[in-house]
Amino acid sequence: MTQLFAARLFANIDAQEDAVSATINTTPLVDVMLVLLIIFLITIPVVTHSVAVNLPKERNVVREVAPQNVQISVDAKGQVFWNGLALNDKSLKSRLLALAKTTPQPEVHIHGDEAVPYAAVGRIVLACQQAGLIKLHFVTEPPAGPHVSPGRSLASRNGT
Repeated sequence: MTQLFAARLFANIDAQEDAVSATINTTPLVDVMLVLLIIFLITIPVVTHSVAVNLPKERNVVREVAPQNVQISVDAKGQVFWNGLALNDKSLKSRLLALAKTTPQPEVHIHGDEAVPYAAVGRIVLACQQAGLIKLHFVTEPPAGPHVSPGRSLASRNGT
């Protein structure tokens, strides 16, 4: 009977040894990665060594005077203003043509009232394009409430 018991015991151990292991031992992988990390950290300062060069010093010389920006405003009634002076469409176009000939071209800042139809602002944009002006900017008021820095949405700032 002891022989039968011993035979069954050894048969059970042999069956367990033959079973396929489904686990992966990651310890050697981690060891290799740490060794590689240490090697890279040691060799990076050697690779980034550069030749000493005396670079030229910066000189700030004003080469041309920046042009005066032009403020074109449209009130709620559709009246056009050039730097605060009321204009009609004909005098606006003549001023824009004269402005387009200046070198360098100044920036045109367009202030449109929120109640004015877009067509009134669109006529100014069209007149600027026809005159050959390149630098058009729309001026808006920042929204009321908390300030949101560029690159961050209000939702991410509030944690939602």
